[in-house]
Amino acid sequence: MLSRVANSIYWMNRYIERADNYARFISVNFNLALDLPPNVPEQWEPLIIATADHFIFREHYDEPTRENILYFMTFDVRNPNSILSCLLNARENARTIRESISKEMWEYVNQIYWTVKNATHESKSWELSQYQGFLENIKTGSQLFYGIVDSTITRGEGWHFGRLGRLIERTDKTTRFLDVKYFTLLPSIESIGSPLDLMLWSAVLRSVSAYNMFRQQYPVMNPTKIVEFLLLDKRFPRSVMHCLRQAELSLYEISGTSVTNGYSNEAEKAISRLRSEVEFTEIDDIFEKGLHQYLDEFQTKNNGVGRAIFETYFDLKPVVSE
Repeated sequence: MLSRVANSIYWMNRYIERADNYARFISVNFNLALDLPPNVPEQWEPLIIATADHFIFREHYDEPTRENILYFMTFDVRNPNSILSCLLNARENARTIRESISKEMWEYVNQIYWTVKNATHESKSWELSQYQGFLENIKTGSQLFYGIVDSTITRGEGWHFGRLGRLIERTDKTTRFLDVKYFTLLPSIESIGSPLDLMLWSAVLRSVSAYNMFRQQYPVMNPTKIVEFLLLDKRFPRSVMHCLRQAELSLYEISGTSVTNGYSNEAEKAISRLRSEVEFTEIDDIFEKGLHQYLDEFQTKNNGVGRAIFETYFDLKPVVSE
């Protein structure tokens, strides 16, 4: 497969996953705002801090109000990570490789982009319920896209590059969902373990569609168990451990190397090393280091995996004959 085609498939999937996760970030804050006690103000700024978009936001907006952050994260094309920007980039990647993807994939990416694009001006007059419905459609749409991919694409290199992009992106965003809890700090140490604190942790679970699966496994809402579930659980499909393991398998499938025989390139080395670190980490190790510090270090290492994938497969230099 040409590196140009592989790169576009990889990033098309990353951008669809990013749009889905931004919709989750926003919608869970909507739900949390409805449940907060009257004396607790809504907090929207933690969303852009956890996603590392606060620097760009401050270049264009004076105050982190709900309206400003909603528009910035959803429709503002000056934000390269807004839902609209992600879908635009996904569409452009899909457009350049239409011959390498299924007709159904292209049609759906094109359709969902124009749906969001056409809603840009209408959104300014939306009620909150309309905004929530819009975000639900984005989340449902991304799941529909993955269903189309899985039912129309041969399980070859293209499929594995797409899954790799989706899982690397999902791994990063799951840690950022946990970081939102860190940045949404409570006013006093006495609040830890309070109903409000548990409400925030429940919001984290709901943001990654993990609430029901967590409650089936753990009857008590325990913050330590929540972190362990989202980071270290091997079976939940949005946990960091599960995503890393499946991404690793796809990366080895692309090169045709067996995981048991060891890595054959720097991308495989980077992802296997990170997967191994997470697999042999215990929850006490995470809290001993500090949850935010652990997540911050993990995001840096996960970005390193992304760079290694780029350098191995997408940054191919032409062969110069002497």
